[in-house]
Amino acid sequence: MKALGCYSIGKRLSWQLAWQTVLGLGVLCGGIYAVTYMLLDAEQRGQLDDKVGYMQEVIRVGAHKGGEAEVLKKLEYYAPRRPGTYLVVERADGSTLFRDATAPASRKHWRSAEFSVEMPNGAPLHGRLAEDCSQDARMLAGLALTLVTATLAGAAFVGIGTYWRVRRGLQPLHELARQTRAIGPDRLGVRLAIAEPVEELQPWIDQLNGLMARLERAYVQLEGFNADVAHELRTPLATLRGQTELALSRDRPAEALRETLTSNLEELQRLAALVNDMLFLSQADRGAAARRGAAASLAALARQVVEFHEAAIDEAGVRVEVDGDAVAAVDEPLFKRAVSNLLGNALRFADRGSRVTIRIAPDAAGAAVDRVEVSVQNAGPGIAPQHLARLFDRFFRIDSARPDSQSHHGLGLAIVAAIARMHAGRTVAESAEGRTRIGFTLVPQ
Repeated sequence: MKALGCYSIGKRLSWQLAWQTVLGLGVLCGGIYAVTYMLLDAEQRGQLDDKVGYMQEVIRVGAHKGGEAEVLKKLEYYAPRRPGTYLVVERADGSTLFRDATAPASRKHWRSAEFSVEMPNGAPLHGRLAEDCSQDARMLAGLALTLVTATLAGAAFVGIGTYWRVRRGLQPLHELARQTRAIGPDRLGVRLAIAEPVEELQPWIDQLNGLMARLERAYVQLEGFNADVAHELRTPLATLRGQTELALSRDRPAEALRETLTSNLEELQRLAALVNDMLFLSQADRGAAARRGAAASLAALARQVVEFHEAAIDEAGVRVEVDGDAVAAVDEPLFKRAVSNLLGNALRFADRGSRVTIRIAPDAAGAAVDRVEVSVQNAGPGIAPQHLARLFDRFFRIDSARPDSQSHHGLGLAIVAAIARMHAGRTVAESAEGRTRIGFTLVPQ
């Protein structure tokens, strides 16, 4: 369906080239006509001047031989020998000495010239010679008609030819449109391609294929996310339902009901945390930016997180150190949340008696020299390289290497990645020789 206000590139280009052809050929043909007209005009003037000179010579010779009588005789003799002309010779007093018998019916295409010849007695004769130029006028008219016809025919040929060539040239676009219409939710893996690569279209094809690849990944991720959400919600809901049904199946003492309610409260708190994390990630996906405050010491903020995890640190039997510092304007609650998630993840899998290091330093691998890297390093089970790239995916857990992973819903590192993006940063993950380093970068302001 043609959209309102749209125009056809082929038709517009055809009309534009047709008008340009009319203008170009019109100027060219106009120049040809003007040059032809000037050449004919010069030729007519030259011929008329020659005939006037000849008639002057005839009159002059006749006057010297026998006066007016001889002049009249010669003019009458030469009258049949100059077709297409009209001659009038008058005396000085205005009386007519000679006039051609047949006068022109119309002087529209006649060219005339006046002359004078002095008689032996001193009295001049005045003459006027007119020449018929209608044949040249007809030739010029025919030339003008031919040039106008050639101009219009050339414009029509260029317009029609351009429209045909443009339609053929736009066939790759029509093919791309057909391929695009065929893409649907069940065919996201289809990529655009044309049989003969076109230099001007290839960047657009590459961009669209890249967009389709990102859309396919997002669609797959969304489907996986929906399945993971359903799975994560099903377990606590089933637990709540089972415990509640069991509590209502028969009379129970108050202490047993209290235990059931306490267990239900824990599950509800887990559900609330899951929902809050999902809402936070949804806001981050919609482009929410960090609310940066005044510049502060990142090491001081990290030590506050360490103090908050003091009980968990003692339970894990590890030492936590903060190495390095940087002053940056960050969203302090989000920064501490990201460090808390990284530290909590490290505490769960660090070897007892080992050291966990929160390192704050300039990002040497970053594109900008003022980028800061915040990472948490611990000693413990390594992470396979194929799993490192997915550590920050939502609900991703390495169950075989993480025995207590079912007690966490798997959004902690995804939240770290979102906080990094909100600070114009990226995530960092390394694992080798029994040491794992996970963190993020940020751009201070």
